[in-house]
Amino acid sequence: MTVTVLAGATVVTMDAARRVLDDGAVAFDEDGIRAVGPTAEVRAAYPDADVVDCGGQLVLPGFVNTHTHLFQTLLKGLGDDRVLSDWFLSMTGPSAVELTPEDVYAGALHGCAEALTTGTTTLLDFMYVHPRPGLGDAVVEAMADVGIRGVLARGYMTAGEDVGVPPQLVQPVDAALSDAARLISTWNRPRSRVTVGLAPCMSWSVDAATLTETRALADATGALVTMHLSESPFDVDESVRRFGVRDVPFAAQTGLLGPDLLAAHCVQVDATDLDLLAASDTKVSHNPCSNLYLGSGFAPVPEMQRRGITVGLASDGPASSSNHSMLQAMKFAALLHKGVHRDPEIMTAEKALEMATIDGARALGMADVIGSLEVGKRADVVVLDLSNLCVTPVHAAVSSLVYSQRGDEVRQVYVDGQLVVADGSLVTVPEEDIRARSIAAARGLAARAGTDRFATRPWRSTVDA
Repeated sequence: MTVTVLAGATVVTMDAARRVLDDGAVAFDEDGIRAVGPTAEVRAAYPDADVVDCGGQLVLPGFVNTHTHLFQTLLKGLGDDRVLSDWFLSMTGPSAVELTPEDVYAGALHGCAEALTTGTTTLLDFMYVHPRPGLGDAVVEAMADVGIRGVLARGYMTAGEDVGVPPQLVQPVDAALSDAARLISTWNRPRSRVTVGLAPCMSWSVDAATLTETRALADATGALVTMHLSESPFDVDESVRRFGVRDVPFAAQTGLLGPDLLAAHCVQVDATDLDLLAASDTKVSHNPCSNLYLGSGFAPVPEMQRRGITVGLASDGPASSSNHSMLQAMKFAALLHKGVHRDPEIMTAEKALEMATIDGARALGMADVIGSLEVGKRADVVVLDLSNLCVTPVHAAVSSLVYSQRGDEVRQVYVDGQLVVADGSLVTVPEEDIRARSIAAARGLAARAGTDRFATRPWRSTVDA
C-alpha cells in the first residue's frame, strides 16, 4: 500500500499538545496516519513514499460539521428575513413535502461537494423530512459516491400538525424507528465512512413516547442521537405548552440526555438547562450563521465551555446559512461572541478551530478516529494554500486561517487516505454534473412546492420605524 507524505508544510496537528510544526510532514495511507513530525524525520522513515511538496501551505485535520440539512442545498435564498417558525411553515415545510429521492440525492451530492471543497471531511446530515420512502437511502448513497465521511441522522416528526407541520411529514414513531433500524443495520459497520444515527426533530414535532423509544433504540444499537433543542423562543414556548416544561428538561425527563446526544443550537437555554446538559455530558452543536440568519439569537457558548460542555461547530442547512462552509462558520463563531460580550478575549481563533475539528469529533463520538493528526487515526487531511492576497502576509497561521481566508484556500483533501479534492476541485464526481443536477432539481422542487414565489420579490431596504 502506497504511503503519501505531505512534506514541508505548516502542520496544525490539533493533538493534545496542540503542536504546530513549521516544517512538518504527515505520512499516511488508507489504513491511517503513520507519522507526524519534522519533514526530515518523516521522509527518512518513508523513503519510498509518494511525497507531495506542501511548502508554504497549511496541513490540518479535516473539519467536522456537526449539524446540517443536505436537502436544503436546493432551497438557498428562499427563506430570507423570516423567524424560524415562519421560515419552516411557509417555505421549508412545503418544499419538503415535494421532495423525491432524486431531489434528495442531487441536494446531498451538491452539499457534500461543497463541504469537501471547503475542507470538511465529516458532516452530520439531520434528515428530518420523509414524505415518501427512500430519502434516507438517497442521502447515504450520495455520501458514499462523493467520498465524504458522513452521519445520516435519520430524523422524524411524529406530531405538530396543530402548529402547521404538513401532515405528509408526520410519521408514526414505529414506522420511523423501523426505517432507522434498517438503515443502522445496513450502514453501521466497522470502518464504514457512512453511519446512521437517530434524530427526533424538535419539541413541537414529537411527543414523550417518541423520545423514550428513541432512547431505547439508541441504547440497543449504539447509534448517535441528535435533536434540535432551544433553537428559538417558539421551541421553548411550545414545549412548555405541550409538556409543562422547557424542552431541555423535557428531554431529560424522557431519558434522552446523555453523552451520546448531540443537542443542536441551544440558543435559548437557561442556567437550569445548562446544568442538565453538563451533568449528563450531552454535547452541543453551535450554528452561528444560521442562528443569526433566522434572528434566533446566539448560544451562550463561552458559558457552556466553562461548564465543561463539549461544543462542536456547524454550518446548519443552506436554507438558513446559504452554504456548507465551515471556514465561514469558524469566522462567525470567533467574532460573534466577542461582539455580544464586548470581550475580545472570550473566543479565540484557536478555540474556533478546535470546535471545527477535535471538539466536533468529540461531539460525534469520533474523537478516537478523527479530529486531529495523530498516529493511528484515520487519514482525514486537508491542505490549504494561504498565499492569496486576502491572507498574506501570514504572521500566525491559525489566525490567518480563521480571520483572513476568503473561502477558496483548500487545495487537497484526503478522506481515509484517499484523495477526493485535488487542486481545489472534486475528483470523485464531476462538479459540472453535480451543479447541473442540483440546479434542475432545485427549480423543479420550487415550482412543485410553489416556493418559487419567494425567488421574485420587490427590492427590500431597511424598514423605517
